[in-house]
Amino acid sequence: MPDTDCQGDFIVQYLLLIFSNPQVFMKMTPAEQQQGMAAYQAFTEALKQRGAYLGSNRLRMASDATTVRIEDGKSRVLDGPFVDSKEELGGYYLIDVADLDAAISWAARCPGASYGAVEVRPVWRGTA
Repeated sequence: MPDTDCQGDFIVQYLLLIFSNPQVFMKMTPAEQQQGMAAYQAFTEALKQRGAYLGSNRLRMASDATTVRIEDGKSRVLDGPFVDSKEELGGYYLIDVADLDAAISWAARCPGASYGAVEVRPVWRGTA
């Protein structure tokens, strides 16, 4: 049976958030980097063949990020990430699957799970 949210609507979309240490990739040889990219391409193709793929993107390094906060009614803009961590959000996949178990199964197949972590998060369905 498909998962439902607190309002009883079916959840069929999940975000696979890929966290890793970017220094690991930087220390790989060019051949290892190419092999890693090929693994992601194969994963993407497998999702597409099963009709589960909705979208994905790689993200630039956290050092290229800008953080915005509102404090005392004023915008505060900071360079870089808000949290200092060795692992950072490096990319994501948006998938359409029957339930959380299926999403977890895809997360386990994601290349990022073998050298970092893949967080599985259900997507709220908007009414707009």
